[in-house]
Amino acid sequence: MKLWLLRHGQAEAHASSDAQRCLTAHGRQEVLHSAARLIGQPLQAILCSPYIRARQTAELVHEALANAPAVEIVPWLTPDSSVREVLAQLAARPESDILLVSHQPLVGELAGRLEHGHRQQPLPMVTAGLAELEGELPLAGGMRLCGQFSPR
Repeated sequence: MKLWLLRHGQAEAHASSDAQRCLTAHGRQEVLHSAARLIGQPLQAILCSPYIRARQTAELVHEALANAPAVEIVPWLTPDSSVREVLAQLAARPESDILLVSHQPLVGELAGRLEHGHRQQPLPMVTAGLAELEGELPLAGGMRLCGQFSPR
């Protein structure tokens, strides 16, 4: 299984709620740089947070990639979602090559849990940062960090 974790691009500082914050022009450019790293990858699913900035990020990636699967919005990828819930949801999915588009602290904690088996070593993720993990199953400590890309 390959799992790519993408943090949303830079977002507006203020909106009526955190979930309503949109990407900035700079954030869109960051996302396009990260999307270029996914060209040629055999993505079978693009899953994203329902927050606007994550949805905008996922749609930009989808548009940048030829033959990319449709974006699926899932409620378990918000900033404060449980890593345990995300792991359970991933284990139930049939796909083996998945892109998750979400937020900090979730993406950093998820990467740390997958690689090290615990939350004490979260992976630092800048806006539009992309991490690639590989392993047999999405289990705590069961995946290896293959690479990390920062659009800066």
